[in-house]
Amino acid sequence: MGKSILVFSVVVVFLFSIAYATPGIGTFYTSYTPSACYGNKPEGVMIAAASDKLWNNGRVCGKIFHVTCTGARNAVPHPCTGKTVTVKIVDHCPAGCASTIDLSFEAFSKIANPVAGIININYTP
Repeated sequence: MGKSILVFSVVVVFLFSIAYATPGIGTFYTSYTPSACYGNKPEGVMIAAASDKLWNNGRVCGKIFHVTCTGARNAVPHPCTGKTVTVKIVDHCPAGCASTIDLSFEAFSKIANPVAGIININYTP
C-alpha cells in the first residue's frame, strides 16, 4: 500500500509540473562571458540568457529553469532528444533575440540536435 501511494504521488507531481510548463522558443549561443548578471565571472556551461519577456530588469539572474525540447521550428525534423536540461540564467538575450531562452551550446545539445538552431521548448522555473 505504501509503495502505491508513493508511486501515485510521484506521478501526480510529474503531471503537475508538465501542466504548468510554459511554451517558448529555444536557441543557443557560444560566447558566455561577460554576462549581464555576473560580468566576467564564469558560471559553467549549463547556463542561458533570458529574453525581454523573462528578464524583468535582471530579477531573473541566477534563477534555475528546466527546459525541454517539444519540437522543430524549421526544416530539421525531430530535433528533440527527449531529455530535459537544467540551466541557470546568467545573461540577457540581446535586442532582436529570436528566442525565449537562449541556451548555452552544451545545454541546447542535451535537449536537441544543434543543427536545428531553433526549437520549440517548454520551460519551468
